[in-house]
Amino acid sequence: MKKIAIIGSGFSSLSAACYLAQAGNAVTLFEKNEAIGGRASQFRKDGFTFDMGPTFYWMPDVFKRFFSDFNRNSSDYYELSRLDPGYKVYFDKDDALEVSVSLDLLYKAFEKEEPGSSKFLKKFLKMAEFNYNAAMDKVIYRPGKSPLELVTFATVSRLNQFATSISKTIRKNVKSPRLIKILEFPVIFLGAKPQNIPTFYCFMNYADMILGTWHPKGGFYKVIQGFGKLANELGVTIKTNAPVEKIEVDNNIATGLRVNNESLPFDFIISGADYHHTETLLDTPNKNYNEKYWEKKTFAPSALLFFVGFDKKLKNVNHHTLFFDTDFDKHIDTIYGEPSWPSAPLFYTSFPSITDDTMAPEGKEAGIFLIPLAPGLKDSEAIREEYFKKLIERMERITDQSLNDNILFKKSFGVNDFVTDYNAYKGNAYGLANTLMQTAFLKPKMENKKVKNLVYTGQLTVPGPGVPTTIISGKIAADLTLEKLKKQ
Repeated sequence: MKKIAIIGSGFSSLSAACYLAQAGNAVTLFEKNEAIGGRASQFRKDGFTFDMGPTFYWMPDVFKRFFSDFNRNSSDYYELSRLDPGYKVYFDKDDALEVSVSLDLLYKAFEKEEPGSSKFLKKFLKMAEFNYNAAMDKVIYRPGKSPLELVTFATVSRLNQFATSISKTIRKNVKSPRLIKILEFPVIFLGAKPQNIPTFYCFMNYADMILGTWHPKGGFYKVIQGFGKLANELGVTIKTNAPVEKIEVDNNIATGLRVNNESLPFDFIISGADYHHTETLLDTPNKNYNEKYWEKKTFAPSALLFFVGFDKKLKNVNHHTLFFDTDFDKHIDTIYGEPSWPSAPLFYTSFPSITDDTMAPEGKEAGIFLIPLAPGLKDSEAIREEYFKKLIERMERITDQSLNDNILFKKSFGVNDFVTDYNAYKGNAYGLANTLMQTAFLKPKMENKKVKNLVYTGQLTVPGPGVPTTIISGKIAADLTLEKLKKQ
């Protein structure tokens, strides 16, 4: 039995902890905040419940595979329901499209918008299904050590898809700006402009339109609690209010952690904390990467969020509602072009209490508002207030209802908070962008090249941003650790 320390308690850390404990190791997990979850945290007030992190439950097969590895089911820990429609997109007042569970209805909606587009959608989703199965079969579970990891029959047969952007593929076959937005939306979760994401990643459209959008009753935090409960069942020790101040190294071997001014010895260390922050816990000679390396990287967006309690039920909105009534490309350019605050932002809303009556008191509505932003922007309360006013005014106009006078309270969370609460580099919310030059073996390495017995996991390394991928990242980190321990 080896003593293993894990820094952080997000999905990647909890995943790694479970696999390592199952293998018979003594695992201790350290979380700087009061509760587990990392970015998948929760805010509760006056009977309202808000997920402060992920709200889209996609790729349910990844969660199923995780729990099955421990002879469990996700239903042992939380209750899922599929949303139908998955979400609604507003292009303007009285101009919206819903992504239905029924493919027939979806094809009809596309065809109504642009004759002939449904034929492309059918081919596109078939391609997306092939790519999804190819990625999930082997590629996505590999540690990013070598370009050869990408070489499978499936990927070789799809090499042209790595040389062409998903945006180019979509726009070559679809002309409607509305349908283009619908088809490009899922890859935003990968953290880059659709023009810079290879067509191979269309498997996100399969996750969206075929596997669907789900909701855990009680909110996404129930999933974190499920992971935490499983970890406890497997014998993992979880310590909260336990900020790690130093990774201790002796003769190029990681030997322990300094936590709350106390030195604690360990045989192996995994960090699921922000990769850049983890490197600040090491002396300069022991870091994998210097500051110039991080400055050159393309990061996924940060975000400005608002958590709002309304004193009434809202109309003309779905559980998940997107407001794409402004210029999509201009907003994306403020994130990946010249970083700046968008003048007319796209925004996303979630009203989980529409589906789940545990999320708000009876007759009231819990609302989450999110604007994707470039990381590192100047953040202030004045700026936040300005943008909240813009969002409310837009939503009032588009959904034809008054809102401002029905707000009981609101809480904001922005770039500065991502830095303070999660030690996120430049306040990023989603990790590194999945551009071609930051894919697989081109991402920051999971293994420290200078220090033995130290491994990194999470959204800044393989496979990349998103809850399912960070769960997989935890498994990869655990497998690497077990492999190294066998050789010692």
